[in-house]
Amino acid sequence: MAQPPLISIIIPCYNAERFVAETIRSVLGQTWPRREVIVVDDGSKDGSAEVIRSFGAEIKPLFGPNQGASHARNRGTVAAQGEFIQYLDADDLLEPDALEKRWQALQAHSADVAYADWQRLEEGEAGGFGPGEIVSRTIEDIHVDPEIALFTQFWSPPAALLYRRTLVDRIGGWNTALPIIQDARFAQDAALQGGKFIHVPGVGAWYRVHRGASLSRRDPGGFVRDVFTNSCQIETWWEEHGGISEERRKALVATYDYTARTLFRTDYSLFQENLRRLRRIDPGFRLTWPRVAGGLAAVFGPRRTLTILDGIKAMHNKVAP
Repeated sequence: MAQPPLISIIIPCYNAERFVAETIRSVLGQTWPRREVIVVDDGSKDGSAEVIRSFGAEIKPLFGPNQGASHARNRGTVAAQGEFIQYLDADDLLEPDALEKRWQALQAHSADVAYADWQRLEEGEAGGFGPGEIVSRTIEDIHVDPEIALFTQFWSPPAALLYRRTLVDRIGGWNTALPIIQDARFAQDAALQGGKFIHVPGVGAWYRVHRGASLSRRDPGGFVRDVFTNSCQIETWWEEHGGISEERRKALVATYDYTARTLFRTDYSLFQENLRRLRRIDPGFRLTWPRVAGGLAAVFGPRRTLTILDGIKAMHNKVAP
């Protein structure tokens, strides 16, 4: 009887001393019999390295300078020997049968990515974590085309997705130019590379939600810049792979509309480029000025907002398609 394939679990770790042991134990306790656990310490300044070393031969530790989570995941991927890849953040957890159920789903449906339902672990005021919302939805709930669903509203944490190694190799690595939305982009790249997704019902992962600690919450301006950069890259990809269909155009317009409302306050040059792209793919587009005005008024007050809006509208009308 053939032995089951090897699954590589890659855990990037930066200053996760408090959580990484529990995360590793959630992998070592899996019902799947063949696995390798690669923990990449990304230059932690706390006691994470000591915690990682305490697991001895049960895991494969890698250590290096701080270069970011995407670099750490790419380094772990190069070292991985498995036919399947599971990425897992150092503070998230897997259900004991997560790998087994995902592998079975991949095999049964000849799929490339298995994605499970997941549950939030919400941090309370005292610092402890308790069960939060269960997120259970399929890509098809958002859009029949995975490329559009993943570009717009569908997101799952890395803990909820298992990838075939062949697809990971086609993707060619995590996008280090998008430090805040890197996990969303990797799943997006899986769709762009033609990966077939299959949903695995039932909670398979626990995702910690830290109070105000996520990158998108700490740096909302950076988050929007990442979204804009990603949109520009996806637009180029679509232009080169089938062209901008009506559904793709709608998705791009909605996303560029969202980024414009923040960029005009935080990055004037990117705001201008944002408008150029909007006018090019939708010449009749006009910004949702009531939303713009609301955001401005909260920062500058109503009187100055009127002056700023006059200038923005004038500039908007001069932008060439």
